[in-house]
Amino acid sequence: METIKANAAFLCNYEVMQILQQLKDNTQKKHKREGSLATVTYETIHYLQDSDCKTQSAQSIQNFLEAMKRFKLTKTEKLMMVNTPPRTELEIQLIVQESEERLTDEEVQSIITIVNEFLPSTNIS
Repeated sequence: METIKANAAFLCNYEVMQILQQLKDNTQKKHKREGSLATVTYETIHYLQDSDCKTQSAQSIQNFLEAMKRFKLTKTEKLMMVNTPPRTELEIQLIVQESEERLTDEEVQSIITIVNEFLPSTNIS
């Protein structure tokens, strides 16, 4: 089994779900440890399929990130927006550090528009 280097890359929930689905498809239950891995994989996939990443695709994420280039946001802030797309000004304030100083009201509205265009809501209740 390969070891993963800490902070080698940031993965969004969509990418994690894709990796785990591939792992689940390729894994055979040979050992008890692999059975535990299968359980963790199943539970994580089940959780992620009920999140916003269910309606995302690699192309929609790429298009979103391309549209967000004009804003001076950190990689972490953009990752958080992909994982939990902000639909309100308050949600942007919670994601973007010092958003009042870094973003104008027009930019905040533009971000919400971009999020709604490229990362549609799943309307989970």
